Amino acid sequence: MNLIITSLLSFLQIYWVLLIVRILLSWFQTAEWAGQIISFLSPITDPYLNIFRSIIPPLGGIDISAILALFLLQFVQSSLASFSAASLASGF
Repeated sequence: MNLIITSLLSFLQIYWVLLIVRILLSWFQTAEWAGQIISFLSPITDPYLNIFRSIIPPLGGIDISAILALFLLQFVQSSLASFSAASLASGF
């Protein structure tokens, strides 16, 4: 059980970094090198981000939904880490 949680936490950490990179590169869409990286990351990150974009539309050209997506992912990570620590303490 601990291996599954540890693997899931590692996956979520990597996915969080990919989201950050995707969000930061969206500021440089006109750069050719950024477009290539965005085209690689979009199929990976956009399905998750689109969930939040459908809830919160961009306000004045600023996409606040990405912030909510990052907060939720961070919350899930910390919840899993707490669950993992609790299960180790109880011996499961």
